[in-house]
Amino acid sequence: MLHQYLPILVFASLGIIVGVAFATLNLVLGPKRFKNPTTSAGMRQADPYECGLPSEVSGSFRFGVSFYLVAMLFILFDIEVVFLYPVAAILKSADSVFVLVEVIIFVFLLLVAFVYVWRKGALDWR
Repeated sequence: MLHQYLPILVFASLGIIVGVAFATLNLVLGPKRFKNPTTSAGMRQADPYECGLPSEVSGSFRFGVSFYLVAMLFILFDIEVVFLYPVAAILKSADSVFVLVEVIIFVFLLLVAFVYVWRKGALDWR
């Protein structure tokens, strides 16, 4: 029975060994330069990068509620779409109209929820 778990143990140990090896190589071979924040290179590191937000955010900085609402809706709809993948994997071997009808109902309800959220204006940036 233990021989069934041998590939998992080998894969996990190989992953740990590779991870430790790369971390060690990074410590040994990686750059050892520490940037001074008063120099031009250090000041460039403190500049906003792509997102437009400052690197060091003050305590009074707040995101708008619409940002959090859109983020939660994205996670909600993204997770629901992920549920379709296992069904797609078994749909070929299922040979059942019942499974197809269930998927169509699920996608229809997902579309209804999306239209409802859209009509409520939850996706509009204010």
